[in-house]
Amino acid sequence: MIVASLEMNLRLEGCESLKDKRRILRSLLDKARNQFHVSIAEVDDQELWQNACIGAACVSNNAVHAKSVLQQVLELFETTPAVQIEGISEEVYRS
Repeated sequence: MIVASLEMNLRLEGCESLKDKRRILRSLLDKARNQFHVSIAEVDDQELWQNACIGAACVSNNAVHAKSVLQQVLELFETTPAVQIEGISEEVYRS
């Protein structure tokens, strides 16, 4: 079994409240879940209006496939105008 994980540190420009932040993130997280079948959630910085830390994971029997799926998730966030990616961390676990 292969588990690939992706952590993204985001800057959300234009958010003036936690409600604005939740609106943007909920849309992106739902799209990622539905299109790519990954587990994804906000894992840190929940109280900050303009920052977010997102964790995503994909389970597969093929490391190349798992990395590819997480790359598509990353591209979804990169192409969103309100989101600026400040840092990413990727890991692949084998068991």
